[in-house]
Amino acid sequence: MNMDTGKNPDSSGDSLAEILKRDFGDGLLHEQRTLTGMPVFWVTRDALTDVLGYLKGLTAPFDLLYDLSAIDERLRSDRQGLPAADFTVFYQLLSISRNADIMLKVALSADDLSLPTAVEVFPAANWYEREVWDMFGITFAGHPHLTRILMPATWSGHPLRKDYPARATEFDPYTLTVEGQDTEQEAMRFDPEAWGMQRERQGVEFMFLNLGPNHPSAHGAFRLVLQLDGEEIVDCVPDIGYHHRGAEKMAERQSWHSFIPYTDRIDYTGGVMNNLPYVLAAEKLAGIEVPERVKVIRVMMAEMFRITSHLLFLGTYLQDLGAMTPVFYTFSDRQRGYEVIEGITGFRMHPAWYRIGGVMQDLPQGWEKLVQGFLDWMPSRLREYERAMMENAIVRDRTRHVAAFSTAEALEWGVTGPNLRATGCNFDLRKQRPYSGYEQFDFDVPLGHNGDVFDRGQLRIEEMRQSLRIIQQCVNHMPAGDYKADHPLTTPPPRERMLEHIETLITHFLQVSWGPVLKPQESLQMVEATKGINSYYLTSDGNTMSYRTRIRTPSFPHLQQIPSVMRGGFVPDLIAHLGSIDFVMADVDR
Repeated sequence: MNMDTGKNPDSSGDSLAEILKRDFGDGLLHEQRTLTGMPVFWVTRDALTDVLGYLKGLTAPFDLLYDLSAIDERLRSDRQGLPAADFTVFYQLLSISRNADIMLKVALSADDLSLPTAVEVFPAANWYEREVWDMFGITFAGHPHLTRILMPATWSGHPLRKDYPARATEFDPYTLTVEGQDTEQEAMRFDPEAWGMQRERQGVEFMFLNLGPNHPSAHGAFRLVLQLDGEEIVDCVPDIGYHHRGAEKMAERQSWHSFIPYTDRIDYTGGVMNNLPYVLAAEKLAGIEVPERVKVIRVMMAEMFRITSHLLFLGTYLQDLGAMTPVFYTFSDRQRGYEVIEGITGFRMHPAWYRIGGVMQDLPQGWEKLVQGFLDWMPSRLREYERAMMENAIVRDRTRHVAAFSTAEALEWGVTGPNLRATGCNFDLRKQRPYSGYEQFDFDVPLGHNGDVFDRGQLRIEEMRQSLRIIQQCVNHMPAGDYKADHPLTTPPPRERMLEHIETLITHFLQVSWGPVLKPQESLQMVEATKGINSYYLTSDGNTMSYRTRIRTPSFPHLQQIPSVMRGGFVPDLIAHLGSIDFVMADVDR
């Protein structure tokens, strides 16, 4: 379809559904009603890339490919009149200017698992399509390099298919012979030609260097293969998956409640921030409205973890730039934050403290003094970090105008959170789409100007200041009330009631042994997590566990962007850029 119509495609005032029906006719198959908070349209395979291009070309464009994944429909019993499909591939697009999302779905049969690639429309589709091929075996015609991304190159099968085993006991015992080890090692050998790289230029050979998978600047098991001409980075290939644990597969075998501790381990520096989108999405499925006290407690603890995560970032960021001392100071302050977190939740990094319908327990006696002590301590520390570090001439020389990218480039690669706001783009879900009561809080959204390494560091110091403002308001205005909803699908009822009523006893027994049963539906919740936008897209088939849990993490697209930022740069600038991204590999690989 010719996209250049010479007019604004949505200037008529028609709804998006009417526009798509008018311009694509039979290409639009079905509009699905969900609890995702966005329009969901099923389109034909032939119309897919045209519709994607059309939406990206609107005057107020859907300019960010937020997520792309799939679902194996073959065991799903309640599909609510949806188009026939063995597998479904979905595309979630986000529009900054509209502050809105749209989801497209394509139905596929098991004997024809192929789609056209969307890389020409959205470059960020590259890794997402590789992940769908890796996990589901769905191919994308025209993809530049459709190979495994999370699993080893020698892996057999596609793990997120429903007929693929979910437990180690369902596999044969693992053995690795000397011959097998040689095979695995050979599969790791980098082949430049396979990635379209030349081995030499004008008779001079390039150097191919492995940075990682074990390297201090890689912040985890992450490998970057660099094509070098001296110190200049001609090109590079990020290699992920070393930390992959199959969190989405685990979700298919855990009850709605028992999966909560697994969420802590995604961005393992984010703690309860990981619980938040999951429990909010589950509460949408269950129809639970939590008390005001729960909302404020959740916000307070999420912002505490934002601070501890940013302190870890700040110390390692400056360490990557060559400063050894700051990491000791930031870890000392981070310890103070964890003392508050431990005093309230009983745990430090992984409290798994939020619950569907509330939190694990009420705030302990004396919590206000504990939190206030941290709030009184931190402001002067942040100012000291700025004076000693960010205003340091050496730090500024190493970070100003280094690895810079614009808002348009950030959106092209799916960048969100502080790294997007460092380009000057004012988009923070806590303001644009308040959740868990964020609309009740007074705080500012810090913005950068140059989108460079310096702005990404400075912006996170400002974000910590705003988090302190939010937590202070939580201390000053903590509502009275219960710490969980009075709802049969939330945490078990009080023991005294359980002993009085047989119905309550039955509910308690079922909740503990099976977990709640949630009605067939789909829900999605996005939150402004520590490293960008994190979301859980839950599909319920009317069971005690999720049929499909899609975990979209911010660090995955952030690492995919590295080559486009670093081509033509230098190795020391790459190290600075890696430190400024703020990623952990569990957030990438899941």
